[in-house]
Amino acid sequence: MTKTFDHGGGVRSVQVPIPDNPLGHTLVYVVDTGRGPVLVDTGWDDPASWDVLVAGLAACGTGASEVYGVVVTHHHPDHHGLSARVREASGAWVAMHEADAAIVRRARETRPERWYAYMADKLAAAGAPEEHIAPLRAARGRRTLPGLSPALPDRDVVPGELLDLPGRRLRAVWTPGHTPGHVCLHLEEDHPARLAGRGRLFSGDHLLPEITPHIGLYEDPDDATVTDPLGDYLDSLERVGRLTPAEVLPAHQYAFPDAPGRVRQLLDHHEQRLAGLLALLREPLTPWQLAERMEWNRPWADIPYGSRNIAVSEAESHLRRLVKQGRAEPLAGSEPVAYVAV
Repeated sequence: MTKTFDHGGGVRSVQVPIPDNPLGHTLVYVVDTGRGPVLVDTGWDDPASWDVLVAGLAACGTGASEVYGVVVTHHHPDHHGLSARVREASGAWVAMHEADAAIVRRARETRPERWYAYMADKLAAAGAPEEHIAPLRAARGRRTLPGLSPALPDRDVVPGELLDLPGRRLRAVWTPGHTPGHVCLHLEEDHPARLAGRGRLFSGDHLLPEITPHIGLYEDPDDATVTDPLGDYLDSLERVGRLTPAEVLPAHQYAFPDAPGRVRQLLDHHEQRLAGLLALLREPLTPWQLAERMEWNRPWADIPYGSRNIAVSEAESHLRRLVKQGRAEPLAGSEPVAYVAV
């Protein structure tokens, strides 16, 4: 059954399902403008998800052919997946921050076997056992890889600038961390229920009411730049907290007030996690060994294959933050590289 919600002030949301994913759905926001609806994100590229989006737009009093534009908060497939179908149905423009648009371009241009080799090499460098890496090495001959043919955006989301929403004031806020080009979108209009604060914030995956978003490494087979995604995310959190929106409209779960309060919770969570990792790093550990010992929402033995790769990436992002802060360092001569608290 299609679920929609009227948030007031010409903003509605549609719950678009994500196949076989515990998140359940992406909240696609439908924003009325003087030229037709603009969507914030689109949902996963799946026939059933498309059918739900179409039905949801009809329930909102519009249709896929009427969409004027799509603003994508970030390149992940549960947000960007259906952008091409929306554009085909309506001729809508699709906008994304340049840093994530570059990832989309590279994903389309890079051969699948290059990605498999890259992931295998990254896991080997992190200390993953050979039995975990072997499926990736065996997959190098495959010609397809899910998520590598997303729609190319045709407009840039420029931080600090208002987007092309006739009759509305929607300003882009660059919030890297979850991805390098993640953006939140600040609707600079009075809250329809007159809640205290400065408008409303479409927060994508940056700020969620109960979930801590995944902060891993920024992946690019052809870029060896040493980034600090967790540092980016923490800085972005503080920037969003200073906006003090009356209400946050996230891409998952539900809308909520008190963005500064949620920001404080997330900042405290990551500081506690970093402190916990320092305690583990009293002995030298590779990123894989650290991930095995970190606290997750289930025991390591129960974490499925793909999720272990995500967990190792998250462990590495925290290690990079500790190294940048001077609280941990790589152990000279270790292979694969192990890290130890300073």
